[in-house]
Amino acid sequence: METVNDTPPEEPETPPGRRESLASLLGGRKGALDASLPPVAFVVGWLVSGSSIGWGAAAAIAVSAVVGIVRLVRGDKVRAVLISLAAVVVAALIALRTGRAEDFFLIQLLSNVASALAWAVSIVIRWPLLGVVVGTVLGQKTRWRKDPDLLRAYSLASWVWVFGQYTVRVVVFGVLWWAGEVVALGVARTVLSWPLVAVTVAVSGWVLHRALPDRHPGLRHPVVEAEK
Repeated sequence: METVNDTPPEEPETPPGRRESLASLLGGRKGALDASLPPVAFVVGWLVSGSSIGWGAAAAIAVSAVVGIVRLVRGDKVRAVLISLAAVVVAALIALRTGRAEDFFLIQLLSNVASALAWAVSIVIRWPLLGVVVGTVLGQKTRWRKDPDLLRAYSLASWVWVFGQYTVRVVVFGVLWWAGEVVALGVARTVLSWPLVAVTVAVSGWVLHRALPDRHPGLRHPVVEAEK
């Protein structure tokens, strides 16, 4: 039987009898916090300046640039930092072009619509994105798909992301955007970032482990048909 090393050499494997938490694998709190700062800066700049979209946009871009520098010092990839900065710049330009402060959050709304659809489709075609992400983190490539138990568990847990995160954001952001509630959008953008991500990771992790049979060795140890 072929032995496959699913874990990077520098990381110790979790013993087969011990279930590993999804939160410990995904992390991501810093990234979610970083992404929340430019929208908050936009709202603060907009309020302090007497509803000036220009000042709000300038504040958001300035904060995004500072966050980008911090991320680079922290060791984040240049491409990821530039994409984040570009997204803030585009959001600011949209608001300036339309003259509606709430349109600064339009990209966020549309990106969550796209994410909800992408995750739902991935489940239907039996490539649940949660499995793709975790499998990549663990260096398994697509080996997890050969394990029927893992495939089913990842599919069930991925629905938590569809409805518990992306759909919630779409509904909340959509209602507030339609009503033109700029301050509420800023608050929602913060509350529905890392706090919601943390809850989603916790709940999907619980669903994932509950869906696996008791005999299953865990996420790091896919069991393919030939091994059963």
